[in-house]
Amino acid sequence: MQAQFTVQIGSFHKISKIPNAWSNDDYLHLMALMGLDDGLEGMDSAELREMCMMSLNDLGDVEAAKIVLSHLFIDDVTEGKIDQLANDMTGDRMWEEYSDCLFHERFFSAYALLREAFNGIFAQPTGVEFSVNITAENADDLTIFDESLHAAMVRLLSAGLSPDALMHRLYEDQIKGTHFPESEGILWKLELVASEGLSRQYKMVSSAFWFEQFANVEQFDANSHADTVDEDE
Repeated sequence: MQAQFTVQIGSFHKISKIPNAWSNDDYLHLMALMGLDDGLEGMDSAELREMCMMSLNDLGDVEAAKIVLSHLFIDDVTEGKIDQLANDMTGDRMWEEYSDCLFHERFFSAYALLREAFNGIFAQPTGVEFSVNITAENADDLTIFDESLHAAMVRLLSAGLSPDALMHRLYEDQIKGTHFPESEGILWKLELVASEGLSRQYKMVSSAFWFEQFANVEQFDANSHADTVDEDE
């Protein structure tokens, strides 16, 4: 059964990096991959980050990309594939173009770091951060977001996009169906901000590739549903 909602787009702005995407542990691991992890113990966060950025720049763009991708995809991508991707990164927009959208957030953060390290060369990643206020017709309808938050939210938001939007062309079966694992690769950050009565407010981060249209959308009515849990799993 489809749950019915009114959706209001609240704050909306474009971003070129995700806040706090890179931690001290990330920088230390990058430095270790470059063989430069000695004598870093006394550095504060700013010094460590600056040292890491300079060290990446010293390697050159392709070698630096290999280091960053090796860190981000250590368990998911082969060394040969990383070499290929590193060579392609300066001419491509992997946070939009890579075939598996579950990798897009990591590519976005890779481009943000490498672009800063090289003062350009790499494309500037284009993301969006926005909030939505959701009002349900019935309190029980809100439970779909408790059952499968990302899938239910992407289905809901897709109704506010134009019928020819890429979301519909690529994922119409998942939007209409009951299994949408790709939804977590579409909404990179998704946080409940407030909940009162029949209304909830969520804040999220995604790619402009999917949701740039919402810069010109204020409100729409939509339905959505949760994924179906496979009892055999």
